[in-house]
Amino acid sequence: MLIKLTKLNKEPFIINCGQIERIEMIPESKIIMMNKDYYVVRESAEEIVAKIIDYNAKIYKWHQKINIEQTGQEDI
Repeated sequence: MLIKLTKLNKEPFIINCGQIERIEMIPESKIIMMNKDYYVVRESAEEIVAKIIDYNAKIYKWHQKINIEQTGQEDI
């Protein structure tokens, strides 16, 4: 579960969003991971959540497509 974010110095990086514990708004977004590491990023909390939702939707659609190809039926 990877999403692309941007550090304050404009350096892009990819983070495993499945390991995010919480996001603090300080006013930048501070992402605290489950292991207590943290990252301060340029994106707002709303943008981060939207990226996670978009990623999960793409995975769901990909899974649904594979299921249709294998079984000929859509998930209900």
